[in-house]
Amino acid sequence: MARYSVFSLAAKALGGHRSWSRAWRDPVPKPAYDVIIVGGGGHGLATAYYLAKEHGIRNVAVIEKGWLGGGNTGRNTTIVRSNYMMPGNTMFYERSVRLWEQLSQDLNFNVMFSQRGQFNLCHSPASLDAARRRGNIMRANGIDAEMLDRAEVMRRLPYIDYSERARFPILGAVFQARAGTARHDAVAWGFARAADRLGVDIIQQCEVTGFLRENGAVVGVETSRGPIRAGKVGLAVAGHSGHLAARAGLRLPIESHVLQAYVSEPLAPMIDTVISYGAAHFYISQSDKGGLVLGGDIDGYNTYAQRGGLPIVEHTLGSAVALIPSLSRLRVVRQWGGVMDMSMDGSPFISRTPIDGLYINGGWCYGGFKATPASGWCYAWTLAKDEPHPDNAEFTLDRFRHGYQIDEKGAGPTPNAH
Repeated sequence: MARYSVFSLAAKALGGHRSWSRAWRDPVPKPAYDVIIVGGGGHGLATAYYLAKEHGIRNVAVIEKGWLGGGNTGRNTTIVRSNYMMPGNTMFYERSVRLWEQLSQDLNFNVMFSQRGQFNLCHSPASLDAARRRGNIMRANGIDAEMLDRAEVMRRLPYIDYSERARFPILGAVFQARAGTARHDAVAWGFARAADRLGVDIIQQCEVTGFLRENGAVVGVETSRGPIRAGKVGLAVAGHSGHLAARAGLRLPIESHVLQAYVSEPLAPMIDTVISYGAAHFYISQSDKGGLVLGGDIDGYNTYAQRGGLPIVEHTLGSAVALIPSLSRLRVVRQWGGVMDMSMDGSPFISRTPIDGLYINGGWCYGGFKATPASGWCYAWTLAKDEPHPDNAEFTLDRFRHGYQIDEKGAGPTPNAH
């Protein structure tokens, strides 16, 4: 790894980065690859990295229509957790947290993973019972979970409204200490640099406009930079899965919605954890820069726009003030939206499709960012071996046809969300 003196670093910074070496190459697309991954977000880059690292498949291209991390990877609230309870989800998300715990060392790039813990607040006896059930399932699977009573929550989170007039009474919480946050753009950059160093071609500003077909099978892609052939094509395009798959003649059981997020002006360290509560479908943490990162529910209409409507703004900010009244005078300085591909049961797809040569990674709903390492790891396994790993074996496209659902749609920000 290159080493620089303080003076050389200062000179490079003041020079507008003109003398910095590239973090990854900017290659001309080759006529053909063993595998093409469509989508240069965290999931696509992680898939390419694990294909090269774990399976020795290095003749791989990641094709991105814009810039790396310009989609949902850079448009989320950065939360990482594994407090899932449904078979199929439980161990998958736990694999992801375990990969997160070693990711900076694995990539030789600081992804700023901070295991600050997450509190899921409970507001009724019914939500306490649901939290206990979830916590017991987690612990039975070797995943950390701790039930806290009201007094302990008050001790750890003294700034929440516990008064008799509180909109949402706090009866307790389930706490996962190994949950936390990571720096979303660093995750994309770390996977991109590591994949590039293993020989993966990362091709930006290259839009997939269609698919090459032979005898009904997908054998490559049509792009804005010409046709590129491949033995296998894997989609990892988040909220754009539906219309891109349609170009191959595949109809997916998903809808696309926008999920908004917000950052406040910076303030002194106040919230040193992640807090969520299902009564209002709200979650909050504080970034290293001091801004509060706020999130809520999806906008209810279908859209591919990376923006949202004012009703969700009002709902989310109102939820913040209802939980922590002292935030009422804070100003919001940034807002953004990510395009969510919402599956009908709230769980994703990592599988082959009915079309030979075409594979799908999508339907992530609220779970996309936290799943990044395990998604890439399992998708790479599926692409390399043409079969699922046990941790993604349930994430099939045809589960609805068989009447099987992994119904965890209530685990967006919190275990008792809907």
